[in-house]
Amino acid sequence: MQASKNKNTEKAEPFYRLSVPKQKTSSEIINEARNVLRTLRTRRPFTPAEDQRKLFGCGSSRAPQNRPPSVFSLHASSFDLAESRPVSGVRLNPLDHKPILVTFAKDEDSSISFPKPPADAAEVRKVSSARACLFRRTSHGSFLSAKMAPPHQNEEKLDSEETAMMSNLCRSNDNCLAEQRSYTPFNDESRQLICNEHISSLERGDFLKGTAGNFLFRLRGESDQMKKPGTSSSWRRSTGWKTRLTGLEIETRMNESEEEEIFWHIKILPILHELEKGDNIENLCLACTKLYQALNEGNMLGKRFKRRRVLLKTLYKLVDIDSDPLCLKLAKIILAMKVDGKNLLSVCKLAYKICRNEKNDYIIQNDRLLDCLLEVLRTEDLQKTNEALLYCMGAIKFMSGNAVLLNEMVNKGAVEMFLQLMKQINNIKEHDTHFSNLGHLLVQLTATLRNLADLPPARRQLVCSGAVSELFVALEQRMNDRDVCTYIVRILSKLSSYSDFCAALADCSRCYILFLALLNKHQKQQDLVIRIIFILGNLTAENNQAREQFFKEKGSVNTLVSLFQTYHKLDLNAQKWYHERGGEGKNHPKHPSEAEDVLIKLIRVLANLSVHPSVGAALAAAHRVVELLVTVLEYKSVDDCEELVINAATTINNLSYYKVKSSAVQDKKIHIAQMLLKLLMSDNMDGVVEAVRVFGNLSQYHEICDFIIQKKIYKFMIALLDAKNQDVCFSACGVLLNLTVDKNRRAFLMEEGGIGKLVDCLRDFGPADWQLACLVCKTLWNYSENITSAASCFGEDTDTLLELLTSLLDEEQALDYSLNRDLRDCHKLYWEREFKPVAEKLLDRIQSHRSFLPTVTVTPF
Repeated sequence: MQASKNKNTEKAEPFYRLSVPKQKTSSEIINEARNVLRTLRTRRPFTPAEDQRKLFGCGSSRAPQNRPPSVFSLHASSFDLAESRPVSGVRLNPLDHKPILVTFAKDEDSSISFPKPPADAAEVRKVSSARACLFRRTSHGSFLSAKMAPPHQNEEKLDSEETAMMSNLCRSNDNCLAEQRSYTPFNDESRQLICNEHISSLERGDFLKGTAGNFLFRLRGESDQMKKPGTSSSWRRSTGWKTRLTGLEIETRMNESEEEEIFWHIKILPILHELEKGDNIENLCLACTKLYQALNEGNMLGKRFKRRRVLLKTLYKLVDIDSDPLCLKLAKIILAMKVDGKNLLSVCKLAYKICRNEKNDYIIQNDRLLDCLLEVLRTEDLQKTNEALLYCMGAIKFMSGNAVLLNEMVNKGAVEMFLQLMKQINNIKEHDTHFSNLGHLLVQLTATLRNLADLPPARRQLVCSGAVSELFVALEQRMNDRDVCTYIVRILSKLSSYSDFCAALADCSRCYILFLALLNKHQKQQDLVIRIIFILGNLTAENNQAREQFFKEKGSVNTLVSLFQTYHKLDLNAQKWYHERGGEGKNHPKHPSEAEDVLIKLIRVLANLSVHPSVGAALAAAHRVVELLVTVLEYKSVDDCEELVINAATTINNLSYYKVKSSAVQDKKIHIAQMLLKLLMSDNMDGVVEAVRVFGNLSQYHEICDFIIQKKIYKFMIALLDAKNQDVCFSACGVLLNLTVDKNRRAFLMEEGGIGKLVDCLRDFGPADWQLACLVCKTLWNYSENITSAASCFGEDTDTLLELLTSLLDEEQALDYSLNRDLRDCHKLYWEREFKPVAEKLLDRIQSHRSFLPTVTVTPF
């Protein structure tokens, strides 16, 4: 009687079966995450490195005739000397006053408050003699000196406006110290100074350090505005020249010209003679290094240098020498001279040509060419110089392939500069004539950002600088440019692997629309498709809102299904081709094929979407989706492509969780079980575990339980309890638990020693995994529903089970208090809410049936 009463009151609750909706505890929520629905991870798409550095890669969608050349010849004739003239002076009116020549005190730190009287005649003659001597001594011999000749013998001339200005100045100032340059247009013999050709080099050095460095023209009455020579020079250059110059500025400019002239003859001209000799590459490179340093020291870099044309002509001729180290130094100087027009394009091509050779990376690191190229990007007009900027950016792209130079870019603020350039490009609309050409530049820019995305500091800058919005603007505008789209998607693919950027990406509401549009437009472009799918997989891996947003976009599921069909067909054709060539029986490729890789990442998106309750339920009812997943299990074995098959099984497991009307999984459950049996019998343990998980959900249905018994799959489940792996044991216990719901099937546990193995699992994993311990107790509870004798029910494992339950129910013994507080609290939560209630009832049942005395009724679990 009592046994019958117990039978009616004690009803087993299958662990995997869905119960009536109720408020879930935190442990139940964690249970679901662990045992029922799972998101998937996968490798980032592989991008092979280019064999050679090119402006556009081998896979570029641009036809050769529609893009700038990657390879070209470059000679001295590529440069235009006419564009190398210095900026002309400003036409000035004659002065109404006479400036006074002032000598500064020797103490550079002392300020001058009052003008000094002019130098005496002897001193003037001494200075003038030294200058004239310098000019005469450099007027013989080489073509460089010939350029200093008078205008009727020489190309080098003053601009007409500059000539007029100088004439007016000299006529209006009788007290002005002036000189006749070797190329001056003046013919006034009375104003020429006599040269003492026997002046010593020591006197010349003293002159440069002292007198010439301490002369400055200034106006009467403005002594309070005087600056030191060094300070005034840098101040003048930093503030620029105004359209109309004041008297002080005119006199300052005259003084500057004198200092520049002296510096040219003493410092620059000897180096140019060295370059003219050009006996070997090493000496030429050394001379270029000295030249750059001298020009920088003399403040002669830029466009205002009057001898600029002669200097550049010398440098252009050296381009014909086939030497990358020399050309690197030439490019650096020419860029620093702020050339424009054709010369800017040619020097950017020169830099591009140098950077194209990977072997030059080391010398590029040491010569700081990057600074010059970044300056070009920062200062040049985008529309006027877009071709020059293209090769400039191409050179920088090549540099970004080197780890040292890549880090240097980040340190120099290149990330923000690139984003500003992208913003300028994005402001050019499609109807603009420059739109197409700027697409070529955008390819170089996005390719460089793709390389920068690997560096943590660059990633942080991209997140903080709002790169997401600019990238999507470019993506939207350049939808038809597959190269630009591919590089932008590569950037997003890299960055989406990081949670901070993934969150910023998920917040961009239009990203899903754009991704779907790209997938539909470029469906057969595997390199583009796979990265978009990878990004969507990352977005839906942890963000429930992203899952819902993407699913609600019009046509999202249809697009995924269409892609699935396209790449499934490609994979079938590839597999057929492989077998036709005798591939059957041979080892399969180690890595997934391109089509398989797309399918892997596509299924991952479906698995991640299915974690959302409403989305998962909708997908479970989507017959086309489930059919495609089952198809993967039909034509692929785990040996063919492990990740693809396991991902398909995981997604089916997620969808099988939802018991919805018209469930496609429920309709195909027998066929799915047959496909899983193939996976279950494989040697791949990950595949086995995934198949067991699916059986855990499907075993809620009586037809599947019958299938498991009929095919003797239960023996396999019992055998898995010996796996000594918590996850494997947990999944196997889930299936056994559902099988024990039917009283007619419970005897199977005794056949294969199932009771002993369940007890072993409880002993081995109980204290470390209370969820698994709870599952074992629930299985034994179902099994012992009709118990009459503990010994007959549990056999020789009865005493062991009693001792084990007693020990595990002792809080002091069961819980490890050496763990940190958070982990201990988590263990205690599972122990109290899940394990303890079931274990207490099971212990009470065993104890009450240990003797043949009548037992009391217990409340069913």
